[in-house]
Amino acid sequence: MTRPTARALALLELLQAGGTHTVGELAGRLGVDERTVRRYVTHLTELDIPVRSVRGRYGGYQLAPGYRMPPLMLTDDEAVAVLLGLLTSRSTTATFAADSATAKLRRVLPARLTVRLDALINTAEFTADARPEVAVESSVLLLLAEATREHRPVAIDYTDRNGRPSERTVHPYGLVEHSGRWYLMGQDSSSDKLRQFRLDRITAVTTRPGTFTPPAGFEPAAHLLSALATAPYRHDVSVRVQGTLTEIRPLLPAAIATVQEIDSPPSDTDRWVRVRIRAEQLDWIPPLLAGLNRPFVIEHPDILNDAVRTLARRLTAAADGRYRTHR
Repeated sequence: MTRPTARALALLELLQAGGTHTVGELAGRLGVDERTVRRYVTHLTELDIPVRSVRGRYGGYQLAPGYRMPPLMLTDDEAVAVLLGLLTSRSTTATFAADSATAKLRRVLPARLTVRLDALINTAEFTADARPEVAVESSVLLLLAEATREHRPVAIDYTDRNGRPSERTVHPYGLVEHSGRWYLMGQDSSSDKLRQFRLDRITAVTTRPGTFTPPAGFEPAAHLLSALATAPYRHDVSVRVQGTLTEIRPLLPAAIATVQEIDSPPSDTDRWVRVRIRAEQLDWIPPLLAGLNRPFVIEHPDILNDAVRTLARRLTAAADGRYRTHR
């Protein structure tokens, strides 16, 4: 659920408390400006929700007398989207508010769906770098959540990063959302090793008979972060950047880059740090380096120099107007 939609629903919640609410009051409660409140009101009225404008010194907005929201009817996909929005919001909003909204959602959903969402609530973990970006099938996520909670093995159809499809049986230990992607952590029967599987690469899930006992004290999120930190990538990038550790570190996401100090003269103008990045593709790294707005030297791989030159030529062409279109 996007932030504007969430705030529009929060506005509706405030109006349902009854009475007339001034624009200033609503803006303060929602943390937006008054113009945005009026835009949210327009959005609600377009959904045939009777929000009335009250004029005068004590005017504002109110719901039409006697109006009640109809019972909440959500598809599985919609319910999962709303629930994930609430779960991930705990890191940016009050935990109590998120938990309260989750409880309200559970009360108005069918029992069948509530049971499946409870499994997701009880098994999902989120790292500090939680920003959902890659969509996954709701049916896949809910089935894996149920199997994880009930300690049931699952058969999955999986496509690896090289495009090779396979069928596997996995003992699911946990579900983790990290850096925009969902991961399944579990024991892979084909290799008999603990592995992580990206959910957007799982096309089918079937629950298998029987149960298993997960390892005591297993922490899915901690294991995922450790596994990702040591996983092999196609390119190991090393770049020296002029600046201090405190200057460069905030400019690079911790999930993709490590920054280390290099022994150098005491003057800050002569200090350099080493940036290490592991990547499957190099095309996004030149813009990242350019965005630092600092002198840098590529140590390896050599082909990254070519990618930087390509970006420089494109920027020069744009500055010279060679991409100008006819109007």
